[in-house]
Amino acid sequence: MKAFLILEDGTVFSGTSIGATREIISEIVFNTSMTGYLEVLTDPSYAGQAVTMTYPLIGNYGICYKDMESSKAHPDGFIVRELSRTPSNFRCEDPIQKFLLDNDIPGIAGIDTRALAKILREKGTMNGMITNNENYNLDEILPKIKEYRVTGVVRKTTCAEKYVRPGYGPKVALLDLGAKRNIARSLNERGCEVTVYPAYTTAEEILSTNPDGIMLSNGAGDPKECVEIIAELKKLYASDVPIFAICLGHQLMALATGADTHKLKYGHRGANHPVKDLKTGRVYISCQNHGYVVDETTLDPDVAIPAFENVNDKTNEGLEYVGKKIFTVQFHPEACAGPQDTGYLFDRFMDMMKED
Repeated sequence: MKAFLILEDGTVFSGTSIGATREIISEIVFNTSMTGYLEVLTDPSYAGQAVTMTYPLIGNYGICYKDMESSKAHPDGFIVRELSRTPSNFRCEDPIQKFLLDNDIPGIAGIDTRALAKILREKGTMNGMITNNENYNLDEILPKIKEYRVTGVVRKTTCAEKYVRPGYGPKVALLDLGAKRNIARSLNERGCEVTVYPAYTTAEEILSTNPDGIMLSNGAGDPKECVEIIAELKKLYASDVPIFAICLGHQLMALATGADTHKLKYGHRGANHPVKDLKTGRVYISCQNHGYVVDETTLDPDVAIPAFENVNDKTNEGLEYVGKKIFTVQFHPEACAGPQDTGYLFDRFMDMMKED
């Protein structure tokens, strides 16, 4: 069956329908990872977006459900050059086409994804429609495509109620803003007892349990939309509890302490982004997935100082908070699949909790 990707600037790509056949309008983004498509599909940070994979062959090792980063797929759509129909891997349980159908994710294959990524890099991230309707009318649908906004995705992806992942060590409160499973798993592997809280939990409820540390997770959407959460993070900041934050959590803590954020032209999404530790000068390869960034020019140096920067575009990749046991990073030290060069940051968090 034919399928079409129509961008808000009027560009049309023609290909083959994959997955579900429903029509969607979404924000079109691209990911440069060569592997990890299942982790991408199950990362809650992609809620409200349709993901383009720039690597030309996707699905060649199939689906292994143990590798899922959450219980279901979150992107609105999936865009690939070629979808493998015959996966080959000893861990493979299903082909990717079945996974897309089971999760009701529509997509398109057979288009030049490198050309699409080039358009998004030159013009910036834009909205688009995936449709199987060959009789589409650009004059009618382009205004609808341009009107689309990513909203309400944190509430959509956070857990419904708190739950505990047992451990024998420090007690960590994990605020689920759309958390990937491997954040809690990385803490569990270090012995932590992890209590996962819904995103809109009050600071009072979290602090009343006397946690040894607080973890703020990744998540989707514009951080400035999370007004209620930011208000609670101000209270967590005022406590003396050690805090480690990743991605959206990093942005929200910055907003809670008076800094600002802005949207990048096309974001950072992939498993090969170099970040520099400003204290040591060492460069690490990181996994990233974000469209917004903390504006360093708005930082109060008495509150927070830059700790990491992106080697490619010099944007902020992490903060250390002055006089506080708080540090935050924009990239994903828990990444699976992805480089684990920065996994030591979890050990640093463990050391901070032991100091109390």
